[in-house]
Amino acid sequence: MSEPTTRDLDPAVLAALKHVALAGRLTETKVSCAALADRLGASTQTASRRLQTLESVGMIERDVVGDGQWITITDAGERALRAEYSDYRRLFETEVELVLSGAVTEGMGEGKHYITLDGYAEQFRERLGYEPFPGTLNVELDAESVRRRGELDAVDAVPIDAWEDGDRTYGAATCHAVTLHAADRRYDRAHAIVPDRTHHDEDKLELIAPDRLRDALALVDGGEIEIRIAQSGRADRPEGTDTEESLPTEVA
Repeated sequence: MSEPTTRDLDPAVLAALKHVALAGRLTETKVSCAALADRLGASTQTASRRLQTLESVGMIERDVVGDGQWITITDAGERALRAEYSDYRRLFETEVELVLSGAVTEGMGEGKHYITLDGYAEQFRERLGYEPFPGTLNVELDAESVRRRGELDAVDAVPIDAWEDGDRTYGAATCHAVTLHAADRRYDRAHAIVPDRTHHDEDKLELIAPDRLRDALALVDGGEIEIRIAQSGRADRPEGTDTEESLPTEVA
C-alpha cells in the first residue's frame, strides 16, 4: 500500500496538520483539541477525529496526557506539508524548480530486469517517447534533498500503470521529467522513476534515460549529480522545443 500524499488527504485533515505544525514549528508540541478546534473553526470532537486520522495514516505521532497531547510531525507529515508548500510556490512564483543533489551509487541490479519487462517497456515507449537503457542510475540523495523530496508529490508526473503477466502483478510507478547536471555536462532526456509503494528508501532516487547515463555524463560511483525538476512537471527544454503546458509525454 502506498503512503498517503496531500492529494489523498481530506483538505480539512490537511488543515489540521498545518495548524499543528505551525504551533510547534515541526518539533514536538503540546496541543489541546479545544485549542485546535478554535483554530479550525470546528468542534472539539471534529478536531479530535482529524488528529486520529493523521495518526492513522502515519503523519503524526501522539502521546496523550491528562491536559492535552504531545504531537510530533513524522517524516511523512513533513513531506505532505512540503508538497503543499510546493503547490503554493507554483501559484505565486515563476520558473519554480525543484533541485535535488546526491552521489551516484551502485544499485542492486534489479533495475535492468524490471525496466526491460514488456509490460513496462511498452508504456515507456508510448508515454515517455523512448525505450530506456536497460538499467537505472541510482543516486543517494544528500540530507537537504531527502527533506525536499516530498515536493515531488506536487509535481505533475507521467503514470506507469500496474500490469499482470499471468503469474504475478507488477506495481505502478510515476515518472518525472528531469534535467541532469554533472560537472560541465548536462543531459535533458531523462526521468526519475518512483515506484508506487510505501516510502522506505527516501534517500535513494532512480533515473532512467534512452542512453547509459554513466557514459553520457562521465559518472563513476561517488560522483556528484544535480537533478532538476520543473515544478510544472517538465524539465527545462532546449531552445526551440515545444513548451505547451500539458502532461509530459515526451521529453526532447
